[in-house]
Amino acid sequence: MEARGFSFPRQRQVLFLFVFWGVSLAGSGFGRYSVMEEAERGSFVVNLAKDLGLADGELAARGTRVVSDDNKQYLLLDSQTGNLLTNEKLDREKLCGSTEPCILYFQILMDDPFQIYRAELRVRDINDHSPVFREKEIVLKVSENTAEGAAFRLERAQDPDGGLNSIQNYTISSNSFFRIKISGSDEGMIYPELVLDKALDREEQGELSLTLTALDGGSPPRSGTSTVHIVVLDVNDNAPQFTQALYETQAPENSPVGSLIVKVSAGDVDLGVNAEVSYSFFDASEDILTAFQINPISGEIFLRELLDYELVHSYKINIMAMDSGGLSARCTVLVEVLDTNDNPPELIISSLSNSVAENSPGMVLAVFKIKDRDSGENGKMVCYVQDNLPFYLKPSVDNFYILMTEGALDRESQAEYNITITVTDLGTPRLKTEYNITMLVSDVNDNAPAFTQTSYT
Repeated sequence: MEARGFSFPRQRQVLFLFVFWGVSLAGSGFGRYSVMEEAERGSFVVNLAKDLGLADGELAARGTRVVSDDNKQYLLLDSQTGNLLTNEKLDREKLCGSTEPCILYFQILMDDPFQIYRAELRVRDINDHSPVFREKEIVLKVSENTAEGAAFRLERAQDPDGGLNSIQNYTISSNSFFRIKISGSDEGMIYPELVLDKALDREEQGELSLTLTALDGGSPPRSGTSTVHIVVLDVNDNAPQFTQALYETQAPENSPVGSLIVKVSAGDVDLGVNAEVSYSFFDASEDILTAFQINPISGEIFLRELLDYELVHSYKINIMAMDSGGLSARCTVLVEVLDTNDNPPELIISSLSNSVAENSPGMVLAVFKIKDRDSGENGKMVCYVQDNLPFYLKPSVDNFYILMTEGALDRESQAEYNITITVTDLGTPRLKTEYNITMLVSDVNDNAPAFTQTSYT
C-alpha cells in the first residue's frame, strides 16, 4: 500500500521564531502529513528537508530527530536523505478505535540552534474489516395483534473501519411481512429496523426466519449477516414500562469491582407470566459488556472491572426490559466516570549532556517533555530544579522544557553538580516525579601560573 505525504503550500506555512539566550524555538509551524494504514514498514511519508526548505545534509548536521506525543516511535527519520518513513505497520483501528480522522501528533526537534516543529500524521483507513453481528441469531418475539407499520429496532453490526468503510446500509431477505428501515442516531451511527407491512396470524404462521445483511461502503463492499428468527405470539396486552426513560449516575474511576452503579426498574400491568419482567443490555458494545453486568431479575447494574477515566470518560448503556410474552421497553443509563489523581507526571528526556565547560553561560544541557494523563487540576503540572544552583528551566512549546546554565561556572570552585528536576501535579494528593542528573564541569585554561612568592634571596 502506498503512503502519501502532504503539507500546506509554503506560502501558507507560518513560522514564528523566538530567540532566547541563543535558543531558537519554532512554535507555530505545523506540518500535516498522511499515510495509509497497514503500509509496510519503511513506507515514504515526506521528504522533511524539502518540506522545511532545508539544504541537503542540514537535518543530519543539526541532529534532527522525531519525537511522538506518546513516546512511541511510529516514524523513522533518515537524516541523510531527509526522508520521513514509517517505522512499523500502522493499524488505524488499534491506534484510534472509531475516532475519525485518526491523527498522531509528533514534533521534529533540531539542535544547534535548537528548534521545534510541530506536526501531525493522519493514518488513513482501508477497508480491512467486514461487518460482524454480535449474535448470529436475533430472536424477535412479535404479538399477532401488532399493528401494521410497527417498527422493531434490531442490534446493529460492528465494523471498526471508519468513514465510508464503516457500515452504510442494511438489507433483509425477501418476505411477505417485513421490510427494512434505516434509522440514524445522535452518535452518527445507523441502525436497522424491521417494519411490519402485513398483519401476522400465529395460527397461519407461527415463526419466520429472515437474513439480515449489513454492508459497508468499501469498493467492493464487505458484508456480514445474522438470522432474524421471528416468533409470533398470542396477544399480550401491555408492554413493560420503565419508571424513567433516562438514568444518570456517576462513578469514580477507583470504584471497586462489584460496586452497584445504578438500579433500573420497569413494571408491567399484565397479570401472571405476562407481568414477569427480565432485564438485559441492548445493543451493547464490547466496552460496556466488559465493564458492567446487570442482574436480569432486579435490574441492578454492577461494576465488572475497574474504570479508567483516561480511557473512557462516560458510558451510554441501553437497557431492555422484556416480559414473558415478548413485549419490551427500553431505557438509557448514562454513567459519568469521575477522574481521580491516579497517574503521576511523566518526564521524557529528548537530549541530555552530563558535562559542561566552565565559563559557558546560556548552554543547553537537557531538553525534556512533561505530561500527565489525568485531567483538570489532577493533570496540571509545575516543574522546577533546586534553588541556589547556577541552572534554570526555560519552558518551550507543547510542555517541553530546556535546562540551561544561568551564568558562568568555575570548575576550580565546584567541579560537579547534582541536579534534581522535579515535576509535581496539582491533584489531591499531589503526585510527583523526580529525575536526577550529575553534571561535571570541565576545565578551560582560564588561570595563569603563579609563583609561591614574589622574590627569592
